[in-house]
Amino acid sequence: MHTVVAADADGTPIRVVCGYCRSEHNYRGGPRVVEQPRAATWGGSVAAPPAPQRRTTKAAREPFPIVSDRERIGPPMSVENATTDLELLLRRVIREEAGITPAAPAEKWRGGSLILRPGTPGLQEKSWPIETFFHKIVMVRNRLRTMEQQVNAAELPEDVKVKLQGYISGCYGSLTSFNVLFSDEEDQFKGSGE
Repeated sequence: MHTVVAADADGTPIRVVCGYCRSEHNYRGGPRVVEQPRAATWGGSVAAPPAPQRRTTKAAREPFPIVSDRERIGPPMSVENATTDLELLLRRVIREEAGITPAAPAEKWRGGSLILRPGTPGLQEKSWPIETFFHKIVMVRNRLRTMEQQVNAAELPEDVKVKLQGYISGCYGSLTSFNVLFSDEEDQFKGSGE
């Protein structure tokens, strides 16, 4: 949750304070906290703080974007325009160095929900924003890629490497069902036969 510190003329947040760690940063999307009035002091005594706001459930919160629209839609980075948006440049460099690739969900899934409905009547269904589920799939993909790099770089006997690479390829193959979520084909999972 964020508290807006600065906004542009249209009311779009520019700078926010994080509701969890209290750090100030540029606004990149996500839910906002309504500004709470500061406690007033009268004659040395402090007025009682306002009652805490009721927290919304996880499913009701607005999901954080995996990749900001500015990053997704913006022009490719070049040396000429790198100084105009240092934040985007830093994000991309950090992602490249950490081995984390930005992936965006297909447009048709944005704002959607993933619903698990039990077959037994009377049991409650579970719902998540698709962006949250998509983010977890991307995290699994990135960790599989890291594991694959570690296996390839490790000094292991060739038969062990081949066996481990086969397991990793099998994991990729099992995850191909989720390819429908990705907007770019190059971000999708590829099984051992592809």
